[in-house]
Amino acid sequence: MDSAAAGRPGGVSDVRRFPAEVVAALRGAEKVAVLTGAGVSAESGIPTFRDALSGLWASYDPEELATPRAFRRNPSLVWRWYRERRHRVAECDPNPGHLALARLQDLVPRLTLITQNVDGLHQRAGSREVIELHGNIGRVKCADEDRVVTEFADTEEPPRCPECGGLLRPDIVWFGELLPPLAIERAQHAAQLADVFLSVGTSNLVEPAASLPWMAARSGVLVAVVNTSDEGQGFGPRIHHLLGKSGDVLPDLVRTAWPAVSIPAR
Repeated sequence: MDSAAAGRPGGVSDVRRFPAEVVAALRGAEKVAVLTGAGVSAESGIPTFRDALSGLWASYDPEELATPRAFRRNPSLVWRWYRERRHRVAECDPNPGHLALARLQDLVPRLTLITQNVDGLHQRAGSREVIELHGNIGRVKCADEDRVVTEFADTEEPPRCPECGGLLRPDIVWFGELLPPLAIERAQHAAQLADVFLSVGTSNLVEPAASLPWMAARSGVLVAVVNTSDEGQGFGPRIHHLLGKSGDVLPDLVRTAWPAVSIPAR
């Protein structure tokens, strides 16, 4: 570890040399909680929400496409935007970071995966217990009755709810909407009761998810922040920064804790 890294509380590691405390805590953990953000999806080629406003959509403001008001005003426009995004997500594959987390769930007694991403790549990688804070772009629900509809037509215009005839919309948390209370409650519970909390590929700026790692740290949980930068992240005696891409860091971390484990490249 270099002198600059050693001078920060908790320390900073590169992707192949991890603090012994982190490795030992992960290997001995009964409960692990993980929070993932847009950085994990970006490594699979999925642009962030604002980066996706390109091409024909470059002239639109996000609030013209991602609010209940926007959908009421122009449901066809909003539906087409999310339909295009859904198709782009379907063309992407889970990356080694997703696969490492899926493998980790079989190595610890209990792993709770909390994600801010809406692409479903964690489930496609094999993760089972996933708390989706912002919904899932592959699902739709009735705009009138908030009921999830499992089968729908992939049409240019928003289809109708088979129960009430209302328009279907993406099952995404839009600007101005509250996150699902049960999902937040489960996430906070997992953060406070974990032995290790991994914060992966997120700026930790968007509330309420942003508070989860520091809530865990205040509860005495060891926190490892996996990100390409530690800018804007928290520091403390139980907070460690593992700098690098999640697709590099997570497989290395799992293999360091369990040397016999293999992580598929894709």
